[in-house]
Amino acid sequence: MERKNVFVTVGTTHFDALIKAVVDDETLEKLREKGYKEIVLQTGNGKFVPEQGVHRGVNITSFRLKASIAEDFAKADLVISHAGAGSCLEALEAGKPLVAVVNDTLMANHQVELAEELASREFCFFCYPSTLQSTLATLDISQLKKYEPGQPQLVADYLDKDTAVSHTFLRDLLASLFELNES
Repeated sequence: MERKNVFVTVGTTHFDALIKAVVDDETLEKLREKGYKEIVLQTGNGKFVPEQGVHRGVNITSFRLKASIAEDFAKADLVISHAGAGSCLEALEAGKPLVAVVNDTLMANHQVELAEELASREFCFFCYPSTLQSTLATLDISQLKKYEPGQPQLVADYLDKDTAVSHTFLRDLLASLFELNES
């Protein structure tokens, strides 16, 4: 049986709740049951440093940051990412099945709208750290549609800036972007 790989990214931020949720014994069991044997964690600027090595039959390695994570996306059979625009769109452009995890502790959070929009179009699954295990338990990547990239970096750069843009505006902008990609 092929050794399937999971790449987990929190971008340059800190999202310890996601990293802790992924390395939880029950989560590792669910991933192992689905055939995932390797997890690479990009932990960003978080404080939590997961123990590396084999746990529950899954090999865990981690790093904080590096110049490019394109190779990590390329090697992944599944991406679990914070729901930041740049990371989500990079995973989708790489053609990888995506579970977008919303950091519900952020103020003025665009992640919910982005994750809901991507999930409503069946490009990804989305959840919160507290619901990651149940999402993985029912995960069926064959349900996802292939994302056809347009010019998402323009939107990703815009959304990743610290702006006071209304959530309604962001939702409308995302809807327009996907309508352009579908035409």
